[in-house]
Amino acid sequence: MRSTLVSTEDLSRHLDDPNWIVFDCRFTLTDQEAGRRAYRHGHIPSARYVHLNDDLSSPITPTSGRHPLPSTQLLSEKLGFWGMDNTKQVVVYDDSFGSMAVRMWWLLRWLGHDAVALLDGGLPLWMRHKLPVTTELPEIIPAQFFPRPQNSMWADVAEVDQARQDHTRVVIDARPEDRYSGEREPLDKVAGHIPGSINWTFEENIDFDGTYLPAEQLRTAYLDLLHGIPPEQAIHSCGSGVTACHNILAMEIAGLPGGKLYPGSWSEWIADPSRPVATGE
Repeated sequence: MRSTLVSTEDLSRHLDDPNWIVFDCRFTLTDQEAGRRAYRHGHIPSARYVHLNDDLSSPITPTSGRHPLPSTQLLSEKLGFWGMDNTKQVVVYDDSFGSMAVRMWWLLRWLGHDAVALLDGGLPLWMRHKLPVTTELPEIIPAQFFPRPQNSMWADVAEVDQARQDHTRVVIDARPEDRYSGEREPLDKVAGHIPGSINWTFEENIDFDGTYLPAEQLRTAYLDLLHGIPPEQAIHSCGSGVTACHNILAMEIAGLPGGKLYPGSWSEWIADPSRPVATGE
């Protein structure tokens, strides 16, 4: 079972394996149809396309973030429609260092399916290795997926508010430094960060070739970041609960599992103007 990363070589050997299923998760926050267009122009053979907004999130409400958790029932029905059952080895990929595909990685873990891995290096590395792509749509035999939600994997806004004021816990923000500091905010109506949170940009997890850093290097970095706080006392945040999953995966690779996701993240935090906002480093 692959539960963190899978290499391009490993996936290429299993393209015709009926027990493996691949999902293309390409998405651009500033152009919501870019991923679907890219999929039509070429994708890994047999890959199904999943859309961050339409498939991996529920509708936005006045009190939610930009990508609320999807309905477990609806997502499970879609998984079955895409031919997935509880026995499949799942591989997810994108073209942006895993920053979008990690959302599906986390969601499947949340639904109780541990056999899910991110394609390390994503589609860019797959292409550099001259591995096959196609424009053909996959032939899908519908299946049935039975969810077993693990709701201890995520934190609500009340828990985050308590954790940020607790010296035995830590809230880690995965956004770029200039968004965390409030210097720039291209997506949300308020700039800044959750007071008491610390910044670890998800791109810090990535090596020069677009793959994740080695496990020991990640372990050293995160132990230094945690500064003695147990990994299960960490809560991961970002803009809307997507790139935060990149840090959760990095800690999993590093042998530091147990951190929670704050799905609402910054975009939910600022939905209530009474919640405090911090700026600067």
